[in-house]
Amino acid sequence: MDKNSLLGIPINQDDKNTILENIKKYIATPKGFYHIVSLNPEIMVSASENPEFKKVVGTAQMRIIDGIGVVLAAQMLDLKAGPRLTGVDLMEEVIKMASVMRLRVMLIGGKQKLAKELADCYNDKYPEAKFIGLMGIEDIKNPKKTEESRIFSIVAGFRPQIIIISFGSPDQEIWLERHRKQFNGIIGIGVGGAFNYLGGQVSRAPELLRGIGLEWLYRLFTQPWRWRRQLRLFKFIQLVVLQKWKRA
Repeated sequence: MDKNSLLGIPINQDDKNTILENIKKYIATPKGFYHIVSLNPEIMVSASENPEFKKVVGTAQMRIIDGIGVVLAAQMLDLKAGPRLTGVDLMEEVIKMASVMRLRVMLIGGKQKLAKELADCYNDKYPEAKFIGLMGIEDIKNPKKTEESRIFSIVAGFRPQIIIISFGSPDQEIWLERHRKQFNGIIGIGVGGAFNYLGGQVSRAPELLRGIGLEWLYRLFTQPWRWRRQLRLFKFIQLVVLQKWKRA
């Protein structure tokens, strides 16, 4: 096992610039499927409970540190960890990169026509790149073969260098990994609810709160239904303390 791992998941040590450079290098010489996943306490707990998901996260080509809880846990365990980079921020950086490099980007997921509306917006704002958006799958836990076949057909015709999906974890990561052959030569990024933030469906926390790692508290305040999900934070703390105790 990697010594620099948290709950059995290797921790990324790269900063944002290095992460973006690695993405550019892959685009220049694509080989295989390049999977980018985000790490936050909720995802780490899910991985500890789901062997398939843990394997997907652990073997991904890139893991970004999305949650402040992961940063704090790494410090507690004396692990080397790169700075935090949220999925929303990474998506924005990738969209800008697509404009500069004249890339083709596919957006999949979100509610109703949100992905298409985002793609249309990006096509207007960044005409050097090409964007396409589709809802894709109505129920990601039970995808229909007709839905998947349609997506793969569009992928084959559009030939995107980057696919960004918003189905929520762990379903989005597992789905991408299961179909890595259909996404050969493509970067796949799961961004959870990022489409809702970038599409204006949900307001994002003020920059000050994001800077000090309290974006989760703002989400809980504006979306109180999330309280059940936040309970997983206590399970995360328990698992981190257990790992520290075993290493003592």
